[in-house]
Amino acid sequence: MVMEYRRLGKSGLQISALSLGSWVTFGAQISDGTAEECMKAAYDVGVNFFDNAEAYAGGQSEIVMGKILKKFGWNRSTFLVSSKVFWGGDKPNQTGLSRKHVIEACHAALKRLQVDYLDLYFCHRPDKNTPIEETVRAMHDLIRQGKVLYWGTSEWSAQEITEACGAARQFHLTPPAMEQPQYHMFCRERVESEYRRLYESAGIGTTIWSPLGSGLLTGKYNNGIPKDSRLNLPGYEWLKDAVLGGEGKNNLEKVKKLVKFADELGETLPRLAIAWCLKNPNVSSVITGASRVEQVRENMQAGDLAGKLTSEVLDRIDKILENKPRIPEL
Repeated sequence: MVMEYRRLGKSGLQISALSLGSWVTFGAQISDGTAEECMKAAYDVGVNFFDNAEAYAGGQSEIVMGKILKKFGWNRSTFLVSSKVFWGGDKPNQTGLSRKHVIEACHAALKRLQVDYLDLYFCHRPDKNTPIEETVRAMHDLIRQGKVLYWGTSEWSAQEITEACGAARQFHLTPPAMEQPQYHMFCRERVESEYRRLYESAGIGTTIWSPLGSGLLTGKYNNGIPKDSRLNLPGYEWLKDAVLGGEGKNNLEKVKKLVKFADELGETLPRLAIAWCLKNPNVSSVITGASRVEQVRENMQAGDLAGKLTSEVLDRIDKILENKPRIPEL
C-alpha cells in the first residue's frame, strides 16, 4: 500500500490519512511489547501521527508511547504526536481548561512522551467554567514558546469552535487548527452537517476517532460480546451502553447487512468502514486503534480500498444505514 498524506485543514501540515491512537489499549488492554509492535507496523507503512491524551490510562498510555519513541529513535521530523488536556486528576485545577491546567498538563505530557514539543494539542472537551479567551491565550502562549505546534478541540460543538476562533481574532491569538470528533457510519451528523461551514470559514481539519464504532463495525458483536472486548473492561460500562444500548439492536441488524455487502465486494467490514470515513474530504486523518499487530496491518489496507468506493457503492451503504444527514447550504 501507499500511504496518502492530507493537509490538516488549511494548515501546511501533512498528516497521514490513517493514524494510530492509544485510547483503551496502551497502558491498559495490551502489553507494552504489543504496543511497540503496533507502532512499528504503523510507522513502517507510512503512518506519521500517533494520538494520545493525559487521561488515557491515567497518563500511563503516554509513558508507554514515550518509551517506544525513545527506543526507536525515529527522526523527529518524521512523526507527529499529540496529547489532550481536560481530565488530569481529581484535585481542583487538575481538570478543565484553565490556564494553569492547560500549561501544567502540557509540561507533564512532554515529560511522559519524552519529546520537546507536541505537534498537536487538543482541548479534550469544552469547559463551561473557564472563559474561552483564557484557554485560547494559554494555547497561544504554548505555541509561541515552541512547546506546541498546532492546537485544536475534541468533541466541541460548532458554536464553541466558532467562539474560540472569534476570541483568537479579537485578541490576535492563534486559532484552533483542528477538531477531533467521533465519526463512523452510525455517527455522522456533526462531521457531515454541523461542522460544514467551519471547514471553509475557519479552515478546521479533523482527526476523527472510533471509525469502527468501538468495535460495532467489525461485526464482532453480532453474536454477543467477546470476553476480551473493551466493552467488558472495568470502567467502560458507559461505552458498552453507548454502543449497544438505545439504537444498538437496530444498528446490529444493519451491521449484519453491511457484513454481507462487504463480502460482495470481497472485503472485510472493518476495512470498508475505515475506507468509508476516508472518502469524506473533510477528514484529515482517521485514527485507528488496535490490540494486535495483525489489526494494524488490516486497518492500513483500507487506504487502498477507499479509492475503489464508487458513488454507487456509497449509495448502497447509505441505503443500508438510512441515516444520511441533511447537508446545510453554505
